[in-house]
Amino acid sequence: PLMQRYEGAAQGRGVAADGWRVCLAHSFEELRQPYGAGDVPLRDVLRHIGLALRYFRWWVKKTLIEKKSAFIDLLCAVPLQQIYGCPLGGIGGGTITRGWRGEFCRWQLNPGLYHYETVIANQFTVCLRCKGQTIYQQVLSMERPSSLQGWNWGYCGHYAFYHALYPRAWLVYELPGQSVVLTCRQVSPVIPHDYKDSSLPVGVFIWEVENGRDEDVEVSIMFSLQNGTGAKEDRSGGHWNEPFTFQKDGQRVAGVLLHHCPAVNPFTLAISAREKAGTRITHVTAFNPTGLGREVWQDLLQDGRLDSPTGKSRPTEKGEVTAAAVCASCRIPAHGHKTLELALAWDMPCVHFGSKEKLHLRRYTRFFGSKGNAAPPLSHYALTHYEEWERKIEAWQNPILENSQLPSWYKSALFNELYFMTDGGTIWMEVPHDCCAEDLQGPAGAGLSHLLPVLREYGRFAYLEGQEYRMYNTYDVHFYASFALIMLWPKLQISLQYDIAVTVVNEDVQPRQYLMCGQTAQVKMKNVVPHDIGDPGDEPWQRVNAYLMHDTADWKDLNLKFVLQVYRDYYLTHDSVYLRDMWPVCQAVMESELKFDTDNDGLIENGGFADQTYDAWVVHGASAYCGGLWLAAVCMMCKMAEVLGDTEIRQKYLDILNKGKEAFERMLWNGKYYNYDSSGSGTSRSIMSDQCAGQWFLGACGLDQGEFEVFPKSHVLSALKTVFENNVLSFAGGTMGAVNGMRPDGMPDTSSVQSNEVWIGVVYSLAATMIQEGMVEEGFRTAEGCYRTVWERLGMAFQTPEAYREKKVYRSLAYMRPLSIWSMQLALERRAGQEPAQLPQGPSHP
Repeated sequence: PLMQRYEGAAQGRGVAADGWRVCLAHSFEELRQPYGAGDVPLRDVLRHIGLALRYFRWWVKKTLIEKKSAFIDLLCAVPLQQIYGCPLGGIGGGTITRGWRGEFCRWQLNPGLYHYETVIANQFTVCLRCKGQTIYQQVLSMERPSSLQGWNWGYCGHYAFYHALYPRAWLVYELPGQSVVLTCRQVSPVIPHDYKDSSLPVGVFIWEVENGRDEDVEVSIMFSLQNGTGAKEDRSGGHWNEPFTFQKDGQRVAGVLLHHCPAVNPFTLAISAREKAGTRITHVTAFNPTGLGREVWQDLLQDGRLDSPTGKSRPTEKGEVTAAAVCASCRIPAHGHKTLELALAWDMPCVHFGSKEKLHLRRYTRFFGSKGNAAPPLSHYALTHYEEWERKIEAWQNPILENSQLPSWYKSALFNELYFMTDGGTIWMEVPHDCCAEDLQGPAGAGLSHLLPVLREYGRFAYLEGQEYRMYNTYDVHFYASFALIMLWPKLQISLQYDIAVTVVNEDVQPRQYLMCGQTAQVKMKNVVPHDIGDPGDEPWQRVNAYLMHDTADWKDLNLKFVLQVYRDYYLTHDSVYLRDMWPVCQAVMESELKFDTDNDGLIENGGFADQTYDAWVVHGASAYCGGLWLAAVCMMCKMAEVLGDTEIRQKYLDILNKGKEAFERMLWNGKYYNYDSSGSGTSRSIMSDQCAGQWFLGACGLDQGEFEVFPKSHVLSALKTVFENNVLSFAGGTMGAVNGMRPDGMPDTSSVQSNEVWIGVVYSLAATMIQEGMVEEGFRTAEGCYRTVWERLGMAFQTPEAYREKKVYRSLAYMRPLSIWSMQLALERRAGQEPAQLPQGPSHP
């Protein structure tokens, strides 16, 4: 995969021009490392050239002929911008990200599709008036743009600071020379175990105003917004705005609706403020955001209010852009304090994916309707319920924040990495109440008794592997990230598992060519877990396995990760109906997996290619990673059979487990750690940071001791200590987490493009394993290196990548796997003797 360098990307320069050269360079680096600089076999050179040409032909067809986005675009990677802050919006309704300087700069309203554009008209402006005169008026932005030059730009950043603790953020402005402090608190409804409000596409801005003057001051906050997302379709014409008021239960909000009317997936934006005693709301229905903006500026400057015209604006002409503004004003006594409340909502209730074959309804339409007129009630609901949201958020977060034994960086990482739950191209769709199992995924779906009740009640959930890797619910990666779901929104994890289960028992016999090998195989085989459930540019759920690099039917980890998650989910939720439904599927995928035990020793073998989540790191024979996952899955099959009273299956897998444990120890244990694989090659003794992945899941489920001890405790501790001493402390001075592979001589394993990467999500899972095994200090030291590297040194806040290397290279911004940090929290709770949070069995929302 394309690697990007920090220096150019940090300056906003794209890498498209260099992308193909870099892709080829890393392809040849992979070739060169095992052999030496001048000794690359010709067949391997030709194989890699073939891969490059196949990808290029496919990329041209996809992007230039079909005019669609590539599921992984190696030629037009997203450049690194060190600007992002906390995103706005709940789960599955789209997101709008604000930067840490207050700009609106990353947009994901169309499902899974991102637009990276700072829209300069989207601003907050403050106006201060004393004794009937305006004494200060300033856009709260450091920008000095070429448009809207009639506004007062260039706020001095020295007088502002930013803090984020997802799903909230704070921007504090100490207005220079004015003795007035503004604090903008940003709140989104992301609330654990809540399946209603957490779906809402809204964000609230609570402006706390402190008047340090010896006289009263009138303060106005103006919120301006462009109709659109800054994309070229903003100029397509036919967009229009209108003012609105909405009153319910004695509470009234007022603002402007901005109707955006493209041919596909139209939506409405709403900016609004809450009316209350002493607060006045005014507005401008439409203005030109590409002009000087003097009319709006002078309107506000004159009396701290806007003119508030009535009626709709005219539809825009082609090439024309429009914007609107809402203003909240109040008088604050000397040395007093008051609050102004504003909101942003967006309503795109019905969506098509790229194929445009099916119309999908978002989750929030269950509560606010699907007619496209929900923006006013959404705005009202947000402004009248945000205080309740904050109480619930604080009740969830405070026990962790107030725990003095936990380091501050961990508290930041734990909550802020959750941004990907909403900003991972996330979708949360309703299932029609008149559908049946066959409608969802063919006749095989009818065998899952609780499939329809779960999906009808909780909908279908999916998130991208990464903002640059556009595949939904990439299962080998979700395995790591799933801890965030099962701990915080367990019903969404259960729903996702039902969706995977129903695809397992079906097949897609359509042939296609895979880019890595050039061979043709069917898209999906029966009784095999899919790699993903589809591309947002196509039709997710209906056509799975958007991943074209490898034929994943022969991957060794996917089936195992399904079984491991099934038991983990049951262990944390005690949902026996779910376990009974999943049991036949677990048996089917394990039967499918048994074919990889080619010598009947109870241990599966890898196939001599990159046949697992490390999809560029070749494995031969028995391996620590897949072999460990296999034994953990076999152990969990024994445990599930015991719970369900299936003695025959329990004995079958117990016999396999006993054989497999012996083979695993004999073939892979070298006295200090488990070898990468059993091939005896020059790299087989590499120290893999993820070698205890099976033990990680066993420990999270309480199956790591007594009769269920799969891996000898002394071996696990020795392996973890070896990883800590080599992959952590001996890599980058112990300050960058754990490198994936380290040679016994203390040098990183450079046999593949992934072996000398640090995978942040893997490091968090490794840290959780260390904590489970009593190595608490080592676990925190290991994870801290990743946090400091990503969130501090590299400026990658709210876009944590999949991987980085020691020397200024990273890959795949905004990635799913780092959500595995929640397994650290589970490990800490288990050590503290707390019962893991259990899934409420009651209604779908509080």
